[in-house]
Amino acid sequence: AVDRNVLVGVCAERSSEMMASLVAVLKAGGAYVPLDPSLPSDRLEYQLLDSGVSVVLAQRGSDAVVARLEAICATAGAAMPHIVWVTPTGDEVEAIECNASDEPLPLLVGADDLAYMIYTSGSTGRPKGALNTQGGVANRLHWMHATYPIDTRDRILQKTPYSFDVSVWELFWPFFTGARLVMAEPGGHGDSAYLARTMRAEEITTV
Repeated sequence: AVDRNVLVGVCAERSSEMMASLVAVLKAGGAYVPLDPSLPSDRLEYQLLDSGVSVVLAQRGSDAVVARLEAICATAGAAMPHIVWVTPTGDEVEAIECNASDEPLPLLVGADDLAYMIYTSGSTGRPKGALNTQGGVANRLHWMHATYPIDTRDRILQKTPYSFDVSVWELFWPFFTGARLVMAEPGGHGDSAYLARTMRAEEITTV
């Protein structure tokens, strides 16, 4: 079960499934750990084993990455985390709908509870899992909004890989005011021509 301060791995490309996974973890009171499928196997291995996550939300289509995670755990003699597929099959949808409630979740977390654990680059040694709290994220977002106010007319481009902390304000800042979040395609952050076309086509106001 996911509860306060429980670390949950999220293995998904930039997509609506990735966004839904991050929100689901936070709404349940947990803290997300990005397991970016584009990362090299040794980096994924280190993050998976070092974080000790017992649950991973995985995007359908990332079966090859899940197989990599299984191989990592088998080699290390570690327990494989429980995989929850973000896009359920028909039978799974029926089971979810039977057990779902329309009632909002109670407020489970406070300012000192964890929001995420994102790993440093490792440029000065082994990568370190940097923890940030709900209060830290809220303070950052309030500062962003006070300094660079946006409203429902704005369109924010999300281009930073979610394994980097800059992604946090891109992902959650629009929620403050109902601004539109436009997600770059997977890998799009490495193509400046694609980003320029997307900014024009989507009428991006903030990047």
